Amino acid sequence: MKALTGNRNWMFAIIGSACLVGAAVGMAQKDTSPDVPAAATVQELSNVFRDISRRAMPAIVSIETVSKTSQIADSKAMPFGDNSPFQDLFENDPRFKDMFKQFQNQQNQPRRRAPRKMGTGSGFIINKSGLVMTNSHVVNGADVVKVTLNDGRVFTASDIRMDPRSDVAVIKIDAPDLKALPMGDSSQMEIGDWVLAIGNPFGIGMSVTNGIISAKGRGPGINDREDYLQTDAAINPGNSGGPLLNLRGEVIGINTAISSRSGGYDGVGFAIPVNMARWVSGQLIDHGVVKRSFLGVGIQPISNELAQSFDIKVGQGAIITQVMEGSPAEAAGLQTGDIILNFANKDVSGPRNLQGIVEQLVVGKSYMMEVLRDGKRINKNLTMKEMPKSFSVAKDEKPLEGKKQEKQKTSVNELKIEVQPLTEELANQLGYSDHVKGVVITSVEPGSAAEEVGLMKGMIIEKIGTTEVSSMDQFNQGLKEAKGKDSVLLLVRNHSGARFVVVPTK
Repeated sequence: MKALTGNRNWMFAIIGSACLVGAAVGMAQKDTSPDVPAAATVQELSNVFRDISRRAMPAIVSIETVSKTSQIADSKAMPFGDNSPFQDLFENDPRFKDMFKQFQNQQNQPRRRAPRKMGTGSGFIINKSGLVMTNSHVVNGADVVKVTLNDGRVFTASDIRMDPRSDVAVIKIDAPDLKALPMGDSSQMEIGDWVLAIGNPFGIGMSVTNGIISAKGRGPGINDREDYLQTDAAINPGNSGGPLLNLRGEVIGINTAISSRSGGYDGVGFAIPVNMARWVSGQLIDHGVVKRSFLGVGIQPISNELAQSFDIKVGQGAIITQVMEGSPAEAAGLQTGDIILNFANKDVSGPRNLQGIVEQLVVGKSYMMEVLRDGKRINKNLTMKEMPKSFSVAKDEKPLEGKKQEKQKTSVNELKIEVQPLTEELANQLGYSDHVKGVVITSVEPGSAAEEVGLMKGMIIEKIGTTEVSSMDQFNQGLKEAKGKDSVLLLVRNHSGARFVVVPTK
């Protein structure tokens, strides 16, 4: 089982499953008020769970994977084999003749093989032709993928197609008499809705657990593309790739990961929304790979502090922190500091929401975008391009070293930081590209508001308020314009990218 460490352990349900979450449903008293929702009786709810499980089980599969094997040479026998420098000595000296024969026989034995690495997971049939949907991490790196149907029949997958960015995979089996699960609409699921999770936890066999949708739009940092449904339906190792079903028996998610300190069910599970999985699987089936559109911008959500600075609502839109060269965003004239409010006739409520809108747009087609720039709403027309196969990996933050250039430092009392011009030599020393402009932070006063918001030595300040910064004079001018305000808005950059921060001054 994979684990991502941090304040909590985000543990992939690579062998994923579902534990039982008991749902206590009491007998509801009748209430004639139209404002009070009517509750089902225990038996009525039980009958629903029973019917969904009965209809779904034939379409759920267990997946077993075997990784590639490798040969290991017996290095101890090598010096005594044919053409060994000791061969004449051992063959002609009667004291060592028997020993030499023993080593020769040892070398002639077949080389030892590393033990095969086995894995298990779950999946579900999405088409009677034999298409099975599961998680990419369940089948990634497998040499052989075996699929066991609920009736006991076993088949070997003949085709495996994966998308690691979303952790969705589609595999093909050649089998008759298959039953497929119907797909639902994950966008219609709301917090509190009942769901069932089905899979093969710990390899013990098909199991059903129940729970509710606990949250939507989660992004715990497991994959590149995230917009998870969170559920308290028990998910354990072995459940990965199994379906999350609504009360109509439709798939609304793929059980993918758990937050766990114990390695098992702790009450927080994550499922890929089926709307995303349906689109990804369609791309995999049609093209073998997923073709995504992209904007070519760095973005961040609107926090409470940024909302006050830009005079918009918290969570409304996404703010641009960087525009990439040669991107659709640059071609359309988007700028750092623009707030994307609407794109392709869909309101934007944050980075993950915007990413979900963008990636499914048609490459080569143009779409209208509404942005907020300097307090004014403007429209931009963008023509989409296909996302490059890879992006540069962010570098670790490097400390400021070498000459301090004391005469160029400027003490900024309002922000409790010191800055200096970003020369070409200093940019190279810090590992930034030539096109980065601004002033570099050389010190931050301990315990200051600047330190609390995350400003660090070696960061670049590219903008202060609405003033672009490429020199000390521009930085001081921006600071002067912000004088008397309760806070100062900065656009700062490190090796992970650029972001806006608000530094309180009072």
